[in-house]
Amino acid sequence: MNVGGPEHLGADGIHYEADKISISTPNRRIENIRGAQDSSVYKTYREGELRLQQPLANGIYDITLLFAEPYAIPVGSRVFDVLAENRVVIAGLDVRLARDGNYHAALVRTVVGVEVSDGQLDLKLKSVVGEPLLNALIVRQKVVDPASWRLVWSDEFDYQGAPDSNKWSYDIWPPKKVNDEDQAYTDRPKNVRVEDGKLVIEAHREDYGDAKYSSGRIHSKDKGDLLYGRADIRAKLAAGQGAWSAIWMLPSDPFKYSTTCTHGEDWQGSTNCDAWPNSGEIDIMEHVGYDMNVVHGTVHTRAYYWVNGKQRKASVEGQDVAEAFHVYSIEWSPDRIDILFDGSPYFTYLRESDDWQAWPFDHPYHVILNLAIGGAWGRAGGPIDNSIFPARLEVDYVRLYKPGTPNVEMQKEVSGR
Repeated sequence: MNVGGPEHLGADGIHYEADKISISTPNRRIENIRGAQDSSVYKTYREGELRLQQPLANGIYDITLLFAEPYAIPVGSRVFDVLAENRVVIAGLDVRLARDGNYHAALVRTVVGVEVSDGQLDLKLKSVVGEPLLNALIVRQKVVDPASWRLVWSDEFDYQGAPDSNKWSYDIWPPKKVNDEDQAYTDRPKNVRVEDGKLVIEAHREDYGDAKYSSGRIHSKDKGDLLYGRADIRAKLAAGQGAWSAIWMLPSDPFKYSTTCTHGEDWQGSTNCDAWPNSGEIDIMEHVGYDMNVVHGTVHTRAYYWVNGKQRKASVEGQDVAEAFHVYSIEWSPDRIDILFDGSPYFTYLRESDDWQAWPFDHPYHVILNLAIGGAWGRAGGPIDNSIFPARLEVDYVRLYKPGTPNVEMQKEVSGR
């Protein structure tokens, strides 16, 4: 539904019905929207404590809500809860805070697994501080992924000891090299090991070189690279303020679109090399421990990244991500990228043109698994909580696919059936 606006066909093929909310809150409008590929559905909105009761067949649904803060109000001035079927599914949402302090910026938040059992979807926005707002709403029934995929690379971690050196390499870095992160990355079994059928990346509070914390970061560059296809990573995330779990991808040739540096240079963390963001980044999953129930999916390009305020990203409510394993996935084609949580898509990035500045995703990427401590985002919710250590990111498997024969077992795994 295009809240406050007319019927609309989105650039991603989603059909938005015209506003049907039968309450007296006025329709309002925002002219300039940042960080959205299709800004039309963000330009109209309603303010106030909304309630939507929509006839809907019984079943399990994923609900995606679209927001944009229209005013340059202080963070904390507009906070509200979202309830679905009389259950709080998003608590204490501050749209501007969730969009990195920006206003007029698109925020996409998905809630998975909402059960409708009485033939009607009941959705409410309830004020905590100020007036709630809503720009658009997408409701999708959960289905098993019908696509056909052929497994081409995997690590099931069905061994003991160090990660398989034929599949993984370590990054061994001092603190502050990237993202102002507080940990040192090591190759010690204390920080990275395989045990009991899982990869364990474990962060510790300890003096290690110039760092006060240690952790691990491994990658599959030149050992497990992917150009178009699907990646599934089943993982349990680290908990606690200061923990920053990440499952993501970087280009295996980071210099493909760089203009200020070339092969052989140390580009990561460099302020003199534009390999990043020029050659791209895909974040399949990021999670910061101060916001335990939210998982983020993001792409970074020269045209759209956080520095210019045009970051393309979305998030999903994940209520138990530090207590249970979930499947974090990407589906990547020459024309689009979809990021999924337990088989439910919650972020789509479309190829707008052949311009590399918006679409550098035409060359192989590799998987990175790491647990950062602190850093610019990890400390955004406050200082590191030293009581959380040791903190763990656990990975059950990493699987890379290309289009091909249906893999029934994969479909069962990602659908939870």
